[in-house]
Amino acid sequence: MRMSPRLWVKSFFDFYRDREYFARLVHIAWPIALQNLFASALNMVGGVMIGQMGDTSIAAVGLANQVFFLFNLLIFGITSGSAIFTAQLWGKQDIPNIRRVLALCLLLGLAASLAFLILAQVAPQAALRLFTNDPAVIEQGSGYLRTAGWSFTFLAITLSFAAVLRSTGDVRTPMVVSMGALGLNMLLSYGLIFGHFGLPRLEVQGAALGVLISRAGECAALLWLTYRRKSSDLRSPAAVTLNDLSGLDLAFARRVLGPVLPVALNELLWAFGIAIYSGVYARIGTQAIAAINILSAIDGLAFVVFLAIGNACAILVGNQIGAGEERLAYRTAGRSLGLVILGGIGVGSLLAIAAPSILGLYKVSPEVIYSTRKLILVLACFTWLRASNHTLIIGVMRSGGDTRFSFLIDVGGVWVIGVPMALLGAFVLHLPVYWVYLMVMADEVAKWFLGMWRFFSRRWIHNLAERI
Repeated sequence: MRMSPRLWVKSFFDFYRDREYFARLVHIAWPIALQNLFASALNMVGGVMIGQMGDTSIAAVGLANQVFFLFNLLIFGITSGSAIFTAQLWGKQDIPNIRRVLALCLLLGLAASLAFLILAQVAPQAALRLFTNDPAVIEQGSGYLRTAGWSFTFLAITLSFAAVLRSTGDVRTPMVVSMGALGLNMLLSYGLIFGHFGLPRLEVQGAALGVLISRAGECAALLWLTYRRKSSDLRSPAAVTLNDLSGLDLAFARRVLGPVLPVALNELLWAFGIAIYSGVYARIGTQAIAAINILSAIDGLAFVVFLAIGNACAILVGNQIGAGEERLAYRTAGRSLGLVILGGIGVGSLLAIAAPSILGLYKVSPEVIYSTRKLILVLACFTWLRASNHTLIIGVMRSGGDTRFSFLIDVGGVWVIGVPMALLGAFVLHLPVYWVYLMVMADEVAKWFLGMWRFFSRRWIHNLAERI
C-alpha cells in the first residue's frame, strides 16, 4: 500500500517527536560541538597566521600535520574502540571494568605515542618526503615536527581520559579543558610566530612551540580535574589507579582487544589512505597542497555539528545497548542519521554561498584561491554524504560493536576506490587538484550505500558489555 505525501510528512514528524531523545542528544552534543567549533575556528585562524608567511610555510605546516593526523587517528581508533566498551559498561553501571578498559587504552596509547615521537625526532625529513620533494617545505616542516612531536605523549593521555569521560556522561570537563588549551595555543602561536607580547619572532617554529606548551597544559589540567576528588564515592569513573593497571590479565585484554583492534587498525589504515591523498595533492604542486590545507581548515569548521551528533549518537546507542534497550538504540541511530543528512544539505549550501568571503581572509596566490574555491564547491555537494557516513560508521556500527564490518567498508572504500581514483586523476589523467578531489568522493558514495544496507539489517547491534 502506497503512503501519500501527507502521511509521509506526518510519519516524519512523529518519528522526531521524542523530546527525551533531543534532550539527551543536545546534552551530549552541544559541548562536543562547541569544543570542535572552537578548535576548528582557531585552526583556521592559525592557518591564516601561518599563511602570512607564504605558500611554502602553509604547505610545510600542513604536511607536518599529516604526521599528527596519522597519530591522532590511531589514538582515536584506540580510544573510540575502548569507548564502545565504556559506553555500554556505563549503561549497566560497571565502573570497575570501565577503569580496567581505560587502563588498557592508556597502555596502547602510550606505546603508539613513543613510536611516533621516535619518528618525529629521528626521521622527520624521511616522513615529509613521502608527501613532497620541495626542499624548502621539507626543511620548515621537519623543524616544526621535531618541536611539536614532543606533545604526542601528552595527547595520548588526554584523549584516552577524554573519551572515557564522554562515554560516561561527563562531556563538559573535556570541553572546558580543550577550549582552554586551544585558547592558550592561539595566544602563544600569535606571540611566537610574529614576535608579539615580548616573545621572540620564531615564525613556523613558534607555532610548533605553542602546540607543545598548550598540549602539556591540557593534559595536566584534565588529570587534575579527574583526580581532584579524594572520596571514592565522588571519584570520577575515569579515575584509573595502579591497581586497575595491575588487575589487567590476558583473558580480559583479549575480550577488549577483539573489537578495539579493528577500530585502531581501521583508523590507521584510513589515515594512511588520507595521507596518500595528501601526497598525491602535494605532487600536483605546492599551490595544490596549500589549497587543500586551506580547504581542510574550512572543512573542519563546517563539520563540527556532524562530528558532535555522530559522537553523541555513539554514546547514546552504546548506553542503550548496554542497558538492553536494543529497539531504542535502533531508533536513536535512525533519528541521528536523518538529522545529519538534512543538516549536511543545509551546511553544504551555506559553504557554497560563503566561499568568496572566507577566501578573502587568506593572503595567498590567486592560483591557490581559484583552486580552493573549486574545492569548496565539491565539498559543499558532498557534505551530507560524508556526514551520514561518519554517523553510520562512528555513531552506529562501532557503538553497536560491529567493528569488523565498519572496518571493511571504511578502509575498503579508501584503498579500493579512493586511492586508485586519486592516482588515476593526478598521474594518468593529469587533472587539476579539484577534479582529483571530486574523483576521490566516489569512496564516500560506495560507503554510504553499504552502510545504509547494514543499518537497516540491524546486524550491527552487539551487546559487548555482557562479554566482560
